[in-house]
Amino acid sequence: MLTLIPSLLTVADCAAITADLAAAVWTDGRVTAGSQSAGVKANQQLPADSPVAQRWGSHIMDALGRSPRFVSAALPHRILPPMFNRYAGGGHFGTHVDNAIRPVGGSKLRTDLAATVFLADPAGYEGGELTVETSFGAQRVKLPAGDMVLYPASSLHRVEAVTRGVRLASFFWVQSMVRDDAARALLFDLDQTIQRLGTELGANHRDATALTGTYHNLVRRWADT
Repeated sequence: MLTLIPSLLTVADCAAITADLAAAVWTDGRVTAGSQSAGVKANQQLPADSPVAQRWGSHIMDALGRSPRFVSAALPHRILPPMFNRYAGGGHFGTHVDNAIRPVGGSKLRTDLAATVFLADPAGYEGGELTVETSFGAQRVKLPAGDMVLYPASSLHRVEAVTRGVRLASFFWVQSMVRDDAARALLFDLDQTIQRLGTELGANHRDATALTGTYHNLVRRWADT
């Protein structure tokens, strides 16, 4: 399931982040690449211990917690702290699949979902689309600054070459309480239907209450915590 999260960050957020990123010291993006993806990765990345990365990563984490759509789609158990990357001058990331396990602190995180938060105005650069291979074919994603896309980390995906301007983004991975993507998609659709029904009929309407019970019983069946 590929899910868009509009306006995760405000326009003012993105302007402040890009100003800080413009003055930051970048490193070779291959530092976090796996053995397969290192050969097809050509971008820059902000070191995880950078004060800029830590400050704005924390800001993004707060925004995720305030986003009902993200919580509904991801059912997050753990989130890898957001990182930041930069593509310019032909920079790209060829077709690859993300590592299944990522270290975080003194433990490990299973990468069920990958996320990209677009930070630059799409009119300011050419190329840079995130292309995700799905059962419906390749889906190309290039969103307004502040919008986020969430997709299965098991998907083959790539970032197209940036031929003009600079593409800035934040990226991270999520370990979901429900590891199966098809089950998460069913729960997301059910939750969105419950929310619409609650708006139309009232949250305490018997049909909304009954569907809410079904939703939570399915979460009990499928979730690992």
